[in-house]
Amino acid sequence: MSTPKRSPRESGAGLAFTSTEAARYLGVSVGTVRTWSNAGILNGARTPGGQRRFSRSGLDMFVPARKSR
Repeated sequence: MSTPKRSPRESGAGLAFTSTEAARYLGVSVGTVRTWSNAGILNGARTPGGQRRFSRSGLDMFVPARKSR
């Protein structure tokens, strides 16, 4: 029996959002999240498997910063 996947809001981990979840949260495409991440515009981390993870606080701080540009 596998453990059900928890949503970012349910997990206690700081870096809980996947690229897809971050894109949905920000209202942009996954490709845009990848581009911003690769350019260092959107900060996150990589798992040992190379997958991107983002924190809710990082995403929340990112939104006002993008609007002020």
